Amino acid sequence: MTTREEPPTESENRAAGRSEASPAGLRGRALFARVVAWLVVPIYVAGIAAIILLERALRLRDQVSVEDAVLFLGFGMFAVVGALLVAKRPANLIGWIMSAASLVVGVSAGETYAAYVMTTRGRPDWLAVVGAWANSWYWLLFLVLVFVYLPLLFPDGRLPSRRWLPVAVLPGIGLAAMVVLGALTETLRGQNIDYRIDNPIGIEGLAHVEDLPVLFVFGGLFVAGAIGAIVSVVVRFRRSRGTERQQLKWFAYAAAPIPIIPLSDYVPTVIDAVAFGWVLIGLPAAIGIAVLRYRLYDIDLVINRTLVYGALTAVLAALYFGGVIVLQDAFRALTGGETQLAVVASTLAIAALFGPLRRRIQEFIDRRFYRRKYDASRTLDVFSVKLQGRTDLNTLSDDLLEVIQETMQPAYTSLWMRPPKEEKIFSKKLP
Repeated sequence: MTTREEPPTESENRAAGRSEASPAGLRGRALFARVVAWLVVPIYVAGIAAIILLERALRLRDQVSVEDAVLFLGFGMFAVVGALLVAKRPANLIGWIMSAASLVVGVSAGETYAAYVMTTRGRPDWLAVVGAWANSWYWLLFLVLVFVYLPLLFPDGRLPSRRWLPVAVLPGIGLAAMVVLGALTETLRGQNIDYRIDNPIGIEGLAHVEDLPVLFVFGGLFVAGAIGAIVSVVVRFRRSRGTERQQLKWFAYAAAPIPIIPLSDYVPTVIDAVAFGWVLIGLPAAIGIAVLRYRLYDIDLVINRTLVYGALTAVLAALYFGGVIVLQDAFRALTGGETQLAVVASTLAIAALFGPLRRRIQEFIDRRFYRRKYDASRTLDVFSVKLQGRTDLNTLSDDLLEVIQETMQPAYTSLWMRPPKEEKIFSKKLP
């Protein structure tokens, strides 16, 4: 017997994000998405290559530093993942936002070209004017895309509900106002090299957007939108279940070091560099995994290992440097001079403590954050002890089924055993 499935209603189509477009319209949109996906990465690479070549010509950059490499790689990840999502999930706005953010970074090549022209020729051409003009507002667009709309619309490209519409609209109004003011400033100025270009569409007497008092008002709208976007992620996570919760875990895991970045002047350089690289490279990678749902449930293992080895590294580093300082003072008091024995002794102590500390920290993390896994492990340990003194198969089968129910919580369990001359099935339906 077969059943005929009724076509979805218009309201159901809207809820699922489907449109009533004609097949030709759908094919046109798919073709446009593929073209955009193929162009994003080449345009970004061309922009970055132009920046490097022009800055070398201006003697601003002799070689690419590690920080520059991280920046180029991180924004390149935005371009690659954004292009992939546009091609694979064209209806999801996340891919379009990431692609636009990477292209906005490539726009900065125009400002570098303007600096090159003004330095070598002293008079701008039309491309230099466009580059300097875009430089006056492109960074505002990048900030709003990445820090407001990306978290606000993650992971499905839609708002959590209509009540969040003001969070999306108000930063957009502030962005549009600042972009217009930046585009209409009277004089365009350089970023890395001080130059001045008369804006052909500028308003006489209008200062640069960063120098206008109204910046605080529109900047406040951006801050409000960024805070609202963070709150939306928290609300989504608390309400989410299953796949969406795993997607939000990936996003939160990659974005976790963001609070460290504004404190770069107060934290060690190594920690600041690791946090910056983690966010810039890890965030687009995590978004790609989450939206495409590739190995989605591996995030629990990733978080577990990060907590364990992060805590282990911090403890061992503290013990090592503390041991070196204490032993150096002790040897100095005994011998009256410096010695390398303190370093050797501390290194040997760290090597000896690595295994026991890792097991203790793993047990603490499992007990504190992964209680179900910890209880399951304890249950299996207790069952293994019972096995040593039990020989009755009926009793063992009941115990085994109870252990499976307690650790894995299935709806139904069945144990099948095949003796040499007969088959016997033990089954037990669990509530």
